[in-house]
Amino acid sequence: MLNKFKQTQEQWGGSSEVIDHWLETRQSLIVEYCKLAALQPCSTKASLSSLPTPKELQIFCQHLVDYISEGHFKIYDMVMDKWRATGFEATDEINKAYGQIVLTTEPLLDFTDRYAAVSEEDDLESFDRDLSLIGETIEIRFEVEDQLIQLIADSLAVPPGA
Repeated sequence: MLNKFKQTQEQWGGSSEVIDHWLETRQSLIVEYCKLAALQPCSTKASLSSLPTPKELQIFCQHLVDYISEGHFKIYDMVMDKWRATGFEATDEINKAYGQIVLTTEPLLDFTDRYAAVSEEDDLESFDRDLSLIGETIEIRFEVEDQLIQLIADSLAVPPGA
């Protein structure tokens, strides 16, 4: 996840304020995910001391919601509006990529619904598995977001009607 982020940052960092902000938000999410993942034991049965605190879970869940919200309500809209303003229309490939991003939203929000407000007394028996699945979902989302940005960038390199 971190290596791919570095590649994305090298490729797109500095290209626009929107992209830079989006990458900063992504980096914060990755850092918080890694903090939680580092707490996980190697054995199949989690000990209570190896589980994150409610505050650590709340911080990660907040970063996750912020990332999703900024993506859907700020970054994608800004990129697509700018793109459309140049005379382009979404291709099937761009619509498909966006649709794949949308499909990752519900599982991510389900995770935050489940873990954002846990207490010390809550049973976190399936947390290990849930965190692993959420990590996979986040990685898929990042890959598709990167594809979407590349598709838009490629389309902007060719004038409409060319």
